[in-house]
Amino acid sequence: MTPALPALCRDCLAPAASGQRRCKACGSPRILDHGELHSLHLAHIDCDAFYAAVEKRDDPSLRDKPVIIGGGRRGVVSTCCYIARINGVRSAMPMFKALSLCPDAVIIRPNMTKYGDVGRQVRAMMHDLTPLVEPLSIDEAFLDLSGTDRLHGASPAVTLARFARRIETEVGISVSVGLSHCKFLAKMASDLDKPRGFAVIGRAQTMEILEPKSVGAIWGVGKVAEERLRQDGFHTIGDLQRAEQTDLFRRYGAEGGRLWRLARGLDDRVVEPEREAKSASAETTFDDDVSDPEILARTLFLLAEKVSARLKKGEIAGSTVTLKLKTPDFRLRTRARALPQPTQLAGRIFEAARELLNKEAKGERFRLIGVGMSDLCEAADADHGDLVDTRAARDKATEAAVDALRAKFGGAAVVKGIAFGPPRKPR
Repeated sequence: MTPALPALCRDCLAPAASGQRRCKACGSPRILDHGELHSLHLAHIDCDAFYAAVEKRDDPSLRDKPVIIGGGRRGVVSTCCYIARINGVRSAMPMFKALSLCPDAVIIRPNMTKYGDVGRQVRAMMHDLTPLVEPLSIDEAFLDLSGTDRLHGASPAVTLARFARRIETEVGISVSVGLSHCKFLAKMASDLDKPRGFAVIGRAQTMEILEPKSVGAIWGVGKVAEERLRQDGFHTIGDLQRAEQTDLFRRYGAEGGRLWRLARGLDDRVVEPEREAKSASAETTFDDDVSDPEILARTLFLLAEKVSARLKKGEIAGSTVTLKLKTPDFRLRTRARALPQPTQLAGRIFEAARELLNKEAKGERFRLIGVGMSDLCEAADADHGDLVDTRAARDKATEAAVDALRAKFGGAAVVKGIAFGPPRKPR
């Protein structure tokens, strides 16, 4: 049920004529005007400055202030609002640098429980549009709305515009929408008009839009790969478009073929509604660099309990423990150990991680410590024990009892001895 007119007002959803500068119904200048607007169905939705937007929603006094979500003075920026971004603040920036750029910023510690609740609310609204929702993170997802015209009585573009307005009305935050014919371009489109954006990249304009963009704009091309491409003379996506496919294969193997296809907007990946978690982790940044092995171990134990809780909540387990350490000069160090069998028990995660830590904590100072579990599987396959591992059943029963007490009386109901001490509670 595509509207008779090709354009659309994003504020009142009234159809508009192509070239119309303002909506005749409400006067809004936010007109969506694209020749392929009502024939495209693959979208990427991204919440705008998500954490900061939730905090501003809950505290209206922050509306016109620069807000940074992150740790203390030794932490890093998790995200920030657009006012702070105007001042040069960016995600993952050290907090001291962010404050030097934006000294008037309001610093707020992350509240992941609250953000998770809002993220699930937005996700549920996405599922009202289509069952084909592929989450990428707490605040973004791909959606495939093909075949939903009859269900919603409108084209995917109209349905997405309704969705964006519903999010602002019911959730109190804003989203940006990218609409295209493939995932690569839908995600690129969602970044073109932030915040409260709605950008469209059609088939006919794909090559033209991609041509001037940096090779770093290609999905999966990181800083190292971008530098190598630049050294080889490929600075823009247009340079890749003009290259022979065989030359890119010769230079970069299978990756060269992927670059050749994406440079032309050829991306046949489908929206996968069920994305399995690949890892579970937790980390914390110290207010001051720490070298004391006991403080590091106590902090590591709290992090192991946090990872364990996430595994149990997701009914999954992991077979590989990874220790993460960051030195005062921001150098990252990771060490991993494969376990004899999968586990979701905090005690076992901590034991393996502490062995790794003992090899590293020899007087050196660290600004950050973290622990993660990977090689995930179903919880039913974990912690069975065997003739050698006779403790498994006892350890599992003990943690289940502790978890039950904490669920009933609060997280502080049972605290193991190693957890007592000066380290800050992990984020």
